[in-house]
Amino acid sequence: MDLGLKDRVYVVTGASRGLGNATARALVAEGAKVVVTGRDEKTVADAAAELGAGAVALAADNADPGAAERLIAAARAHFGRFDGVLISVGGPSPGFVADNTDEQWQSAFESVFLGAVRLARAAAAELSEGGVIGFVLSGSVHEPIPGLTISNGLRPGLAGFAKSLSDELGPRGIRVVGLLPARIDTDRVRELDALSGDAEAARAANESRIPLRRYGTPEEFGTVAAFLLSPAASYLTGVMLPVDGGARSGF
Repeated sequence: MDLGLKDRVYVVTGASRGLGNATARALVAEGAKVVVTGRDEKTVADAAAELGAGAVALAADNADPGAAERLIAAARAHFGRFDGVLISVGGPSPGFVADNTDEQWQSAFESVFLGAVRLARAAAAELSEGGVIGFVLSGSVHEPIPGLTISNGLRPGLAGFAKSLSDELGPRGIRVVGLLPARIDTDRVRELDALSGDAEAARAANESRIPLRRYGTPEEFGTVAAFLLSPAASYLTGVMLPVDGGARSGF
């Protein structure tokens, strides 16, 4: 199946590792070009180098108000066009209600929420028909995750923003989609498992609650994300797609 990605150009944030990196790999493998971005200049440069000629690196912090314009400009300067963005940011500090400070909430709001909103708005202003804006959110959009209170507070709000944006941009032929990963085998998830004091036991317990009885791989997530961003998914917009091995309760 041809996804229609050849020579299309995407900005992928949080692409130096984890889910963003897996998506960038899947896009490049299908012939797309990618602006790889993240906060650390070296890791972003290394990630882009591994992807080869189909990628270019630009270090940027989503919390920086000027980042969105620089990233879109880089896509046009290096590859001559801009077809979409996948907004993926690292998870905010873990903790329960009593644990998280105002500073942690504020920092997470700037990077996870407001930074994503800014990038989506900037992309919406630059995209034409056939363009796409994707958000990597979390299963916490539907079901709060114990010990991830800040994420539980911010991710559902972004899902609501994404749905509103899809309604506004639909008449222009621009799609907006969201992905809701759960237990994907990334550094972030392994770190969360380790917080229990027994990472192996935590993983085993989590896997027992997943119908497929295992964690997903970053590659499995990246393949789904690449499809949603591609022209092959041209009639999908306003959707929040769980990538969770069936872990979500309900439909």
